[in-house]
Amino acid sequence: MTEVDLQLLKTAIPYIRAYKGKIFVIKLGGEICKPGKHLKNLMEQLSLAYQLGIQLIIVHGGGPQANALADRLQIESEFINGRRITSPGMLEAAKMSFAGTVNTDLVAALNAEEVPAIGMSGIDGGLAKAFKRPPQTVSNVETQQEQNVDFGEVADLKGIDPHVLYSLLEKGFVPVICSLVSDTTGRILNINADTLAAGIAEAVGAQKYCLLSPVDGVMRDINDPTSLLSEITLTQAEELLTDGTVQGGMHTKIQNCIEVLKRGVPRAHIANGLKPDAFLNEIFTNEGSGTLLIAEKS
Repeated sequence: MTEVDLQLLKTAIPYIRAYKGKIFVIKLGGEICKPGKHLKNLMEQLSLAYQLGIQLIIVHGGGPQANALADRLQIESEFINGRRITSPGMLEAAKMSFAGTVNTDLVAALNAEEVPAIGMSGIDGGLAKAFKRPPQTVSNVETQQEQNVDFGEVADLKGIDPHVLYSLLEKGFVPVICSLVSDTTGRILNINADTLAAGIAEAVGAQKYCLLSPVDGVMRDINDPTSLLSEITLTQAEELLTDGTVQGGMHTKIQNCIEVLKRGVPRAHIANGLKPDAFLNEIFTNEGSGTLLIAEKS
């Protein structure tokens, strides 16, 4: 081990001590979940966190995979402000992709790194309480006009019952949860994975809520990597939403980070899950690799 390695280990020790036994909720974007070298590197990082005594709950999407399957099945997809309108046909593609391909790939990749993962959805064990989203009036960012939108087979989250998660964590398992839920009648619905992950983070009292996507973090200019904001407060995050700096999919991510911070989760992170060791750098170093969101600076 080199002197640099030793110094990095010494830097990480306070974080390791602070996080042992704590719960991290980690949300993976669909782009992160594709088998290959990037996913293997991320699974190695998560395995190290698990071996250090951190309790992991992983929530994932699967938009690219569902879209690819829908294309093969000739099912058209429609989006409003980055949110999918889920037709009955699109829901079938989502069920096959989320609970089938993506969830299975992730569980297998974690098991390969000696992490005992359990695949599930928001339906299993009555985890997520949800209801079909009613039609809403939405300001379309593309047309700059308001329109009434029925999002189809899409759910809004009512609450989380974490008992099944506590049971799995207590036995040393890592739940891997896809973003499917059901209402009180048993109707299966698609739900935004960021929203589901945020609800779970709040319900289990997570120490950290981590969003891993193909972007480095929150930027003032999406085309300028040097504009990355390494740390922002809740107040600053709200300003980024109101002044239009953050749009599209990142808008939803920031909204959910704000909600979990307001509801007691101490830290939220947004980092690039495709970059080698970015997760470990964000969690175990002072400099980080993405954006850390905190309630307010002390």
